[in-house]
Amino acid sequence: QVQLVESGGGSVQPGGSLRLSCAASGRSFSSRAMAWFRQAPGKDREFAATISGSGASTDYAGSVKGRFTISRDNAKNTVYLQMNSLKFEDTAVYYCAGRRTLSSSASYYEYDYPYWGQGTQVTVSS
Repeated sequence: QVQLVESGGGSVQPGGSLRLSCAASGRSFSSRAMAWFRQAPGKDREFAATISGSGASTDYAGSVKGRFTISRDNAKNTVYLQMNSLKFEDTAVYYCAGRRTLSSSASYYEYDYPYWGQGTQVTVSS
């Protein structure tokens, strides 16, 4: 089994920055693609960013491209989401998600991710 634990959420003013972390337990972390999804109040969960197992390939939702950066440290079994130039509409619960072992290709489909963290709240307000 794989457990994912997010941290780093909080409150920030518009234009500010936050870095989310997701620590993964279990084996073969580098063989799994990872992703961040988010769910705003009253809305469906949506894709934000994904990264391949090696870290060489990334993809972003249009709404965050150029502002958010996903990265990973396979030696630490951790994936990160650096969020800059935050906007009110970035307010959401952010979820870390992991693919199965040997599924190393980045994906923006929720159904490709059987492992999910509990979520961390990000609030952008003035």
